[in-house]
Amino acid sequence: MADKGYQGIQKQHINSLIPHKKPRGGKLANEVKKANRQLAILRVVVEYVNCRLKILAERYRNRRKRFSLRFNLLAGVYNYELRLSHTESAS
Repeated sequence: MADKGYQGIQKQHINSLIPHKKPRGGKLANEVKKANRQLAILRVVVEYVNCRLKILAERYRNRRKRFSLRFNLLAGVYNYELRLSHTESAS
């Protein structure tokens, strides 16, 4: 059975990017393969950041009003850590 995780996502989220599927019994062109690879590279970076932000991994059980505030604070701390590690490696 095929993975149905991406079905309907293009209709719901206009700016979403999904990989091109290989046609049944056919092959993908090299340009399409390169585009899929670039999308996979971008997706890995985003998923790594999501992995680091633990609030996305579990169910949020606090007030919804404060979710965006807490998420922004966590993202700020993560960006600060990135800046610190970048300046340490440059030194």
